[in-house]
Amino acid sequence: MKTRKAGPALLVAAYLATWSAPAAAQRQPIEPLVLPPAVEQGVDMVYIDREIGVNIRWRNTKLDNVTFARYAGAPLDLFQAINPLYAELRRGLVGYQKQWSSLPQFRVDPGPRLAKGDGGQRVILLRERLGLPAGSRFDEDLEERVVAYQKVHGLAEDGIVGDDVITSLNRGALHYAQVLMINMERARRLPAPGELKRHIIVDAGSARIFMYQGDKLVDSMRAVVGSNATQTPMMAAFIRYAKVNPYWNLPPEFNVNMVAPRVLEQGLGYLSERKYEVFADWTEDGPKLDPATVDWRAVSDGKLSLRIRRAPGPGNSMGDIKFMMPNDLGIYLHDTHDRSVFAKHERWISNGCVRLEDAQRLATWLFGAMPHVADSRVETRVDLPEPVAVFVTYLTAAATADGVLFRADPYKRDTAVLARYFGAERLLQ
Repeated sequence: MKTRKAGPALLVAAYLATWSAPAAAQRQPIEPLVLPPAVEQGVDMVYIDREIGVNIRWRNTKLDNVTFARYAGAPLDLFQAINPLYAELRRGLVGYQKQWSSLPQFRVDPGPRLAKGDGGQRVILLRERLGLPAGSRFDEDLEERVVAYQKVHGLAEDGIVGDDVITSLNRGALHYAQVLMINMERARRLPAPGELKRHIIVDAGSARIFMYQGDKLVDSMRAVVGSNATQTPMMAAFIRYAKVNPYWNLPPEFNVNMVAPRVLEQGLGYLSERKYEVFADWTEDGPKLDPATVDWRAVSDGKLSLRIRRAPGPGNSMGDIKFMMPNDLGIYLHDTHDRSVFAKHERWISNGCVRLEDAQRLATWLFGAMPHVADSRVETRVDLPEPVAVFVTYLTAAATADGVLFRADPYKRDTAVLARYFGAERLLQ
């Protein structure tokens, strides 16, 4: 069977421009009614606060004057300050191309699962595809090689060649090299060394947040981020204040699917027992309504839109504190009383905002201590003495001590970006 090898140089069709959003309007919605089409972002961020984007745009202008900067994977970090994640991914790309792109690149036909002890024509091809000596047996060497491949490519490390391994192999090493290049571009949009006193990176790809003091990573924790239907957008904004004992504004679909049907079944007591308040719209000064005057059947049918919020206390999904970075997308970081989800791998379930594994720890890092307020029943604003920048990115690959690790693409953004900048995906033949 004819083998095909990836070319040594991979050209990006056009360098990716950053975009800066207009300054946030004075009259903002309390919560997002519709999240932005984040899948169209793919690489770029929305810079809510213009001053965050200044250095990013300056770097892009400088890079446009460097001829080889138009080649993906270029060692740009050797010529000017770029976020260290870029350098780590670039080294990972070099290592990946050396280890996996240099192997024969051809299609392995799907079929029954293959495991240690099996033999036959597909095993012969599999050994060749993974760079092992010729043979027809699935031996220990092949099993170890399969596990190594699975580990790098984010697959279950069981040494068994099922549909997932075959599908991955048939994408070819070029696909994964290009995914690394996309992630390098995402990393390039993060702060360069020396730019900020401290900042936070929220990675929706791994559902984690990272706190940096200067250029040093000082803490990290798990997070819950948006689902595929309500994706957490790539954006940069300043945390300017926190709300202690916050209200919880219910997502609109909760009003339709949960609250209105319960009111129709159980009466207005359902609202008072849970300390729900009803407002005419989603603006800060929207008029408060008497629940007895509301047509709850129309709400249940989706014909009447309201804002319903829950008072501070147990059962409030905001927990004890939320960290506000004013933006028209309605995105913020917040506490939660439900800790069980952080023990799970699947943490892409929110309505777009970011739930924190340990909000009090973040509050202590930001304020020096968890802000104290006199009355736990009253939402209280506490301003940060100095705003702290938050960069929300989306990384589907990470550098490791011995190479790289590919992750799942829960928002399916990579597919669109690959098509946009590298053309239609071509599987191995």
